[in-house]
Amino acid sequence: MSMKDEPEKQHPEAANADEQATQRPEETVAPEETTPEADPQSALIEELDKAQARAKDYEDRYLRAMADLDNFRRRAAREKEESRLLANAGLIEELLPALDNFRLGLAAAANHPEAAEVAKGFEVVAAQLRQILSEHGLEVIEPAPGEDFDHHRHEAVSQVPHAEIPDHKVVTAVRAGYQLNQRLLRPASVVVSSGPAEE
Repeated sequence: MSMKDEPEKQHPEAANADEQATQRPEETVAPEETTPEADPQSALIEELDKAQARAKDYEDRYLRAMADLDNFRRRAAREKEESRLLANAGLIEELLPALDNFRLGLAAAANHPEAAEVAKGFEVVAAQLRQILSEHGLEVIEPAPGEDFDHHRHEAVSQVPHAEIPDHKVVTAVRAGYQLNQRLLRPASVVVSSGPAEE
């Protein structure tokens, strides 16, 4: 066997070098870059902004709720006061025909001198009744001749020409009207002038 046929022997250090050359070189890992999302300070600021937005929303809701509650309280107090003022409206409305008959009876008695003493007594009773009702908020609507016609408080039953009273003025009140604490119970029935008669 010749020297050429023998396998070549590698030096141990050369073999190690070849193994190291065949191995995959280690990858160098770059240091992680800090992003805004990963920044703890940015995250805290974002959470603070969200908390402030929620606080503002809660404050707005609170203020709206308080305003609604205040409006409800005022409305309830107003309705309670109106109910108190108009609690006797039904009873007083039923008394109006009796008041009308009182007025008519006293007006008829004025034409009979023999009934003057009796009429005087009834006039005192009528005055007392009007005083009591007035203390409870009842107001008599009885426009005088020449007063402006008010369609909110008066009801025209007829219109007649008049030489002295101008157009759209009250000539006479046929029936008194009444209002209770600024609430109209019954308009006054009146005759209205149409001005001087045309020749």
